[in-house]
Amino acid sequence: MYGFIGCGNMGGALATALAKANAPMLLNDANEEKAQALAEALGAQTGTLKDVAQTCGTVFLAVKPQQLPGVLEELKRELGMREILLVSMAAGVTIRTIEAILPLPIVRIMPNTPVSVGKGMILYDRNAHVSSEKLNALLSDMRFAGRWEFLSEALIDAACAVSGCGPAYFFMMLDALADGAVACGLPREKALLCAAATMEGAAALYLASNTHPGALKDAVCSPGGSTIAGVRVLEEQGFSGAVMDAVIAAYKRNQELGKH
Repeated sequence: MYGFIGCGNMGGALATALAKANAPMLLNDANEEKAQALAEALGAQTGTLKDVAQTCGTVFLAVKPQQLPGVLEELKRELGMREILLVSMAAGVTIRTIEAILPLPIVRIMPNTPVSVGKGMILYDRNAHVSSEKLNALLSDMRFAGRWEFLSEALIDAACAVSGCGPAYFFMMLDALADGAVACGLPREKALLCAAATMEGAAALYLASNTHPGALKDAVCSPGGSTIAGVRVLEEQGFSGAVMDAVIAAYKRNQELGKH
């Protein structure tokens, strides 16, 4: 059975993906009403942290980084000599930090919210205590979450600044593209549909072709055309630099969170 300690946005999204594999789950959250509502939606059960520790073989740690040490200490008391697989998604918190409190098999993941619709990007690394059998079972049960990508832990904070934080940036751009279209007279519903479908298609084109995005951009920009006129305005407004700065700021914050 899988246990979830924390049923917020990310914990709930992962539990939603796991439910599609018909995996039994036990949900726990400081907000009991939140856990109960999610359990009812997914056909899962709720329980105390002690219940999770004594019942589940794999436990997702879906709490804020600053809350994680306290949760780990409580788990340690309740587990006794029992061994479980821990799956942590606490931003900036390393496997070594968790091992110092609970020396167990640990998989560190950095997912994003699109896991709830099966289109997530999930980065992961593991410690030496995680067997290939346990890892493969986890990846199989979580197959409905989206794309899983092994990455050395030293690079996870940087990658998470793109994949973990990126949905927020894309939603901002989606909203802005729609606003621009509405300003030109397009109804908002149609504007949002056009923008969202275009974003989805552009991403799919890159993933299918593996062509450098600069070349894909150039292919859309006809000489003297409307696209290059729009690209010029974006660059005049510092679009590329702003996006790069956002990723760097998120990366630095990830590192700060891991120090608390």
